[in-house]
Amino acid sequence: MTQFDASAEFDRQVQTLVDLGYAALADQSEPAFRELLEPLRAPVLKRAPNMAEPTEGRVPFVLVVTRALVPIEESVPLTTLAGKSVKPGAIERFYKPGELEQFVSIDSLRLPEGQVYVAFDVDRGEEFCGAIPLDAMATLASRDRTGLTMEEGIALLTLFPATLAKNKCYSLSGTRLGTKDKRVPALWISKGAPKLGWCWEGNPHTWLGLASTGDRAGN
Repeated sequence: MTQFDASAEFDRQVQTLVDLGYAALADQSEPAFRELLEPLRAPVLKRAPNMAEPTEGRVPFVLVVTRALVPIEESVPLTTLAGKSVKPGAIERFYKPGELEQFVSIDSLRLPEGQVYVAFDVDRGEEFCGAIPLDAMATLASRDRTGLTMEEGIALLTLFPATLAKNKCYSLSGTRLGTKDKRVPALWISKGAPKLGWCWEGNPHTWLGLASTGDRAGN
């Protein structure tokens, strides 16, 4: 069996971000942007022996660029569906003006510091299609896994477009608007393109799962 080449996959992800114009959006030169990401190679290679090849629904790692570096309003339009590069991703109009930035990562995640980091063992969570999001979150917690944030979900879609497919879309429960708001951000397909929207935490949808990660690491 051929061992998964984590270093080559790391290079592919970096090149994809560069090709999409992330360096310019981050107001950096291409070399500076690559230099910012390079320290993440070490934690990736450290775990490489235990990594498996990516599948449509689960990938070994994803490089995450936070909104502190590239705003969500600028990263979402860079997403596309697998095999469909014409229609860019969009943000659901149900987000009121100025509301999107109020949806932030929940404190309990304790995300790595810095503008970029890596999320490991990322799963789009199709097993939770048809499940109540709150119940899915409880199941993840029992497995010592956590829901993806908005930025992590965008990164997953950006670097692995095939993960977002018909009847296999995913919620991003790692980002919420406070503790009382019942909306859970989600990525789905609308008019042949990705869309960042939200659904209620108590409402199940047959086409919407809940994406998660095993853990995260910074540089």
